[in-house]
Amino acid sequence: MRNIAIIPARGGSKRIPHKNIKPFMGKPIIAYSIETALSTHLFDEVMVSTDDLEIAEVARQYGASVPFLRTEETANDYATLADVIREVLDRYKEQGDFFDNMCCILATSPLLLNEDIVVGYERLIHSDFSSIVPIVQFSYPILRSYGMNSEGEIYFNWPEYAKTRSQDLESAYHDSGTFYWHKIDRWLSGDIKRGGIVVDEDRVQDIDTKQDWKMAEIKYKMLYVRG
Repeated sequence: MRNIAIIPARGGSKRIPHKNIKPFMGKPIIAYSIETALSTHLFDEVMVSTDDLEIAEVARQYGASVPFLRTEETANDYATLADVIREVLDRYKEQGDFFDNMCCILATSPLLLNEDIVVGYERLIHSDFSSIVPIVQFSYPILRSYGMNSEGEIYFNWPEYAKTRSQDLESAYHDSGTFYWHKIDRWLSGDIKRGGIVVDEDRVQDIDTKQDWKMAEIKYKMLYVRG
């Protein structure tokens, strides 16, 4: 089977300018996603999809392929991740290059381990799932969550669980926002059956604000910096 890793990295980040190549603990943050993908030895191609020449140059320096730049349609604020992936697959198809499975790895995933990607791949190919999503357990049961109206009054979202012990409530999970495995034929046809693997909360951090960035650095130091 042939596998491709697609790392989307648009140049137009607004809240954190040049976020995808901003230095993180000594090197551009996108370098971590590239190096992690390469270290799995699962991929026939590790590519970065970008509209930005500077990002493309950094990506190549760290071992990724950038065989083409995004079109205007997939470089604007309204393009979805699916649009980007479909464009990448179409461009490779035009070159006569086909893949069986793809892993979309987010460019700002410096805490991601290669073993997470490997475990996701093993789950994908040894199951009937068309896609594998790494998920994180909510630290507190969402069935005990509150809502709040415009006047500041709070209320239980699920009042039937207001007196239930938290340890008796079913666990809930959220998307880790790090990577996604897909069987390409089924993804393209819309035949989607998702499976999940649970990853540790310590290795997941959305990076959309400067505060998020600082928290990611704290987690990285805690997990990977010795001394």
